Amino acid sequence: QVQLVESGGGLVQTGGSLRLSCAASGTIFSINDMGWYRQAPGKQRELVAYITSGGRINYADSVKGRFTISRDNAKNTMYLRMNSLTPEDTAVYYCNAHYRFFDYWGQGTQVTVST
Repeated sequence: QVQLVESGGGLVQTGGSLRLSCAASGTIFSINDMGWYRQAPGKQRELVAYITSGGRINYADSVKGRFTISRDNAKNTMYLRMNSLTPEDTAVYYCNAHYRFFDYWGQGTQVTVST
């Protein structure tokens, strides 16, 4: 059974940084396309960043230049480095693994950016 566990969220001031991690188990991590999504209160879940099994990367316009997605296939882990955080980045951040017709989600980690 595939499990995704996020960690690294928390409370940070505007301009601060955080690094999120997503640890995967129960899957051949390297074959999955992986992504970070977020959902703010009252809003729909949105894509933040995506990295394919081949290493292609895509970012939402709102985070380009501030966030960096990466993956370590040897550790079955994906990361999201978030710099220059603003209150608009406050949300629950979810890890996603996609392979063919299958999608898996983590439980989410809260990121709160204070003014």
